[in-house]
Amino acid sequence: MPRSVTYNLFEAIKDTYVPQSLRTDGNAFHILRLLLLYHDPELCSFLDTKRITPEKYCLTWFQSLFAATSSLEVVINMWDYYFQQSDPFFVFFLSLIMVINARDQIISMKEEEKEKIITTLANMPCGLEADDVSDFCTLAQYYALKTPVSFRNELMQNIYSGKNDDSLLVSQALCLPVSVQELVDNTVCRNDQTVPVNADAVRFFLVDCRPIEHYNAGHLPTAFHLDCNLMLQEPGAFATAVQGLLSAQRQALAHKSNAGGEHLCFLGSGRNEEDQYTHMVVASFLQKHTQYVSLVTGGYAALHDYFADNIDAVLQDHDPKNCVVCAPAYHSKLRQQNGGGKAQSQSSDLFGKISAAMKSKSAEVKGRLIDYIVNPNPSTPVQERHVSSTDKIGKRYRDVAPVFSIDDDQDSGGTVQHVTDSDEQELVQIQQYLRKPEVIEHFPCQEVKLNGFMYKSHLIVTRTELIVLREVPDAKGAAEVNQLLKVLIEVF
Repeated sequence: MPRSVTYNLFEAIKDTYVPQSLRTDGNAFHILRLLLLYHDPELCSFLDTKRITPEKYCLTWFQSLFAATSSLEVVINMWDYYFQQSDPFFVFFLSLIMVINARDQIISMKEEEKEKIITTLANMPCGLEADDVSDFCTLAQYYALKTPVSFRNELMQNIYSGKNDDSLLVSQALCLPVSVQELVDNTVCRNDQTVPVNADAVRFFLVDCRPIEHYNAGHLPTAFHLDCNLMLQEPGAFATAVQGLLSAQRQALAHKSNAGGEHLCFLGSGRNEEDQYTHMVVASFLQKHTQYVSLVTGGYAALHDYFADNIDAVLQDHDPKNCVVCAPAYHSKLRQQNGGGKAQSQSSDLFGKISAAMKSKSAEVKGRLIDYIVNPNPSTPVQERHVSSTDKIGKRYRDVAPVFSIDDDQDSGGTVQHVTDSDEQELVQIQQYLRKPEVIEHFPCQEVKLNGFMYKSHLIVTRTELIVLREVPDAKGAAEVNQLLKVLIEVF
C-alpha cells in the first residue's frame, strides 16, 4: 500500500475515532465517569473516594484506541469490530467494560496506595486475549444499548471536533442527563404497539419530583410522583414514599406496564429554586448506589415547551390556571379580559395586607430588641442541654454559603433560601492549608451546589469552624476557602 494511502487512513481513523477533547479536564473523561456512575455507582463511588479520575488510567486507551496497551492480534480483532460499528462513541463503552470487568479486583484494593490502583487499571487491556475480543465487544454493545443516547448526540460534535463549548461541559453534572425528546420518544414507543421495541433497550420509570400542587396541575400519564420537599420537612414520610416508589417500579415491571422500567429518570421543575430539592433526592439515590439514575435536562419547563400548543392532549390533568408555566400568561390574559380594574384592586388589597404584616412584625422584633438591651437579665443562668429537633433556631447562620436558611415564620411552607458565594474568594494552597495546626481532620469530598453542579473539595474540621476548600480547575493545588459555619455549637 502506498505511504500516502496509509497516511490518509491514519488521519481518517484519528479524526473520526479518537476523541479530540483529551486535555486533563476534557469532556471525554467526565463522560466515562458518568457512564460508570450510571452502570456501576458503587465502583464509581470507590474511585471518587480514592480521587482516581478516568484521565489517570484511560488516556492512552483513548489516544491509541487500545493499541498502546494490547497485543497486535487483539487490536486487529477489536478494530475490525469497532470500525464495523461505524460509531466513534463505541470506545467509551469498550473502556467502560474494561473497568467494570475489574470491579472486584479494584474494590478489593481499598487498602492499597492510589498509584497502585491507577497502574492496575491502566494495564487492564494487557490481559485481554484475542479469543476474548468477541465477547468483550458484544458486552460493550449490550451496555451501549442499556444507556440513554441523547447525551451522546449532544456531545458528539464537541468531543470529536476539538471545539470547546462551555454550555456542553459535563464536569459538574450530578448524573447522566436525558433530553426531553428522548424521554418523550421512550414513552411514545411504549404506547405505540406498531413500533418494534428491543427488550434490552432503555425503559424509563419516570419519577416526577415537583411539589404535589405542581404535579396535580399537569403531568405525564406514566409519571410516579415523589414530593422531594418531604426530604427535609418529613424524612420519615419521604423514606416511606421512596419504598412505595421502588415497590411500584417492581410491580410495573412484573405486570409489563407501560409505566414500568428499570431506569429511574427524575423530572424536576426546571427552576433552580425548586430543583435544589430534586438534586438532593437524586444525590441520595446515588449515595445508596442505585443503578440507572438519570435527570431530565430542563425539567418540566422544557417538557412543557416541547409540546407547546399540544400540551393539553399529552399531559394528564393539565390546568393552565395552576400550571407554573401557563399561570403567568393565563392570569395576565384574565386581567386584560376583566379590564384590569378588579385585579388592580385585589393587588392593592394584597400589598396592603403584606405591608401591615411587615410593620407588625417589625414592631414586634424592635420591641424584643429594646427589651433585651434594657434588661438583658444577666443573672439568669444558661441551661446546658442537648439540641432538640423541635428547637427553632431562626436565622443563626447568615451570609454563609452554601447553606439552607429556614425562617421561623416559614417552617410550614418549607421555603429555602440560597445564600450565594461572595464575589471574592481567598485562594490558598491545599497542602499548605491542611498542615495548619488548628486542623483537626480533613476529608476529600464533592460539594453539590443547589443548581446540581459538583465541585471537587476538601472538608476541614477545626475546633470552632467547618471549612470547605473548593479546588480551582485552572490552578493545580489551589483552592477557594469557604467557611460553612462561623461558630460550632458543642453538644455534650
